[in-house]
Amino acid sequence: MSARILLVDDNRINIALLEARLAREYYQLITAMDGPAALALAASESPDLILLDVMMPGMDGFEVCRRLKANATTAHIPVVMVTALTDREHRVEGLRSGADDFLTKPVNEMALIARSRSLIRLKQMTDEWQLRAATSMQLGVEITPRKNEDAPARFLLVDIADAARILRDMSETGHRVEVRQNIKDGLETALAGDFDVVMVGLKIGDEDGLRLCAQLRSHRETRMVPVLLIVEEDDLGSLAKGLDLGVTDYIIRPIDANELLARVRTQVRRKRYQDRLREDFDRSLSMAFTDSLTGLYNRRYLCAHLQTLLDGARTAGRPIALVMFDIDHFKKVNDSHGHAAGDMVLAEVGARLSAHVRNFDLIARYGGEEFVAVLPNANAKGAMIAAERLRKAVAATPIAVSGGGEALTVTVSGGVAVSGKVEEPSSVLLERADQALYEAKAQGRNRVVVAEDPGVVLYAPMADVDRTLIAAG
Repeated sequence: MSARILLVDDNRINIALLEARLAREYYQLITAMDGPAALALAASESPDLILLDVMMPGMDGFEVCRRLKANATTAHIPVVMVTALTDREHRVEGLRSGADDFLTKPVNEMALIARSRSLIRLKQMTDEWQLRAATSMQLGVEITPRKNEDAPARFLLVDIADAARILRDMSETGHRVEVRQNIKDGLETALAGDFDVVMVGLKIGDEDGLRLCAQLRSHRETRMVPVLLIVEEDDLGSLAKGLDLGVTDYIIRPIDANELLARVRTQVRRKRYQDRLREDFDRSLSMAFTDSLTGLYNRRYLCAHLQTLLDGARTAGRPIALVMFDIDHFKKVNDSHGHAAGDMVLAEVGARLSAHVRNFDLIARYGGEEFVAVLPNANAKGAMIAAERLRKAVAATPIAVSGGGEALTVTVSGGVAVSGKVEEPSSVLLERADQALYEAKAQGRNRVVVAEDPGVVLYAPMADVDRTLIAAG
């Protein structure tokens, strides 16, 4: 995993030792020997991880960490404090200042590499979501307001040995904790719930907690949930394996309540930030592929999705039909009643079309007053029946276009095209539907015409009993 690490220590020997260990993992290394230099390099170089000494003259590591986390440019760079201090008070102070972990000198190489990999992986994932958020802003998406990141959270604890104590300590701070005492119940609860953090004991009775950690990472519903592993002090091998599996943090027994709260606070804040980035990205996708007026998919999404459907349908040997609709005399609506009334008509036509298709059919606004219905696994006869049902649904009830109760009778014309044995791209299928739509308008509007495959062989309305399905009612 290629990444850049900033080493901060006022002792050149300590820096040299860390450089030697990390260079073997092919990391790119940057060094600073005091707090101000570290802050400047963090802002200018944007490293993936900072290994920060605590005891430095002038500005100690705690203050450097607080300033890093207070700066929006550097707030999301993970920080591991490296120090000779071993008491829990200093560990908790470091975590409260925003550090992600606390390694004691002399640093165990296995712990150093495992923790570095885990935090770098999280940082690179956050970077990706931040890039997507920047794209969202360029598309005009309003960023989701920042919520209270320290509000009470919801936790799942899958453990036996420390369950009662953790439940008491967490509940006293207002957090909600659910406890499960075996892997099966723990996984089922995690998949069904929306937890901010899942805490897992390394040993759950006779079961291996790492198995649950792996299962959480293999399911889409829990893949992004922070996992905190509860381990024994001398079990670095299991801890390293857990971090490689995707565990995001850990706590060593005997559990200190203040350290636990500091660690889960960091994880909850990170999750809520990433959730917000994902929400913004989802909204940007919605804007990119959804028509803002009708709420339907837009032309860009239709063309991409239709080609995918066609490719799959050919492989399965199944037809796909599409119907192109156009609102009759729509220009008169805008000219006589104004564009606001025209927008109301477009929105209502879109809603009526959506309400009268199967849940796996697709309705899209193609542009202007044109709509397209994509009907998977529909042959010509089935598509004609569906198109006629949609035509009648639009014309059945006048559409209110003003607060005074004015309503307009609106009709649509439709052209049907069905994918045939001859392979053709989606653009050709859309073109055939458009030609059939043109013929429907030429025949008097408020009717449906179907194009046969291959080529455009148009049915004359009212020619026989079956074909009355495609004529005006």
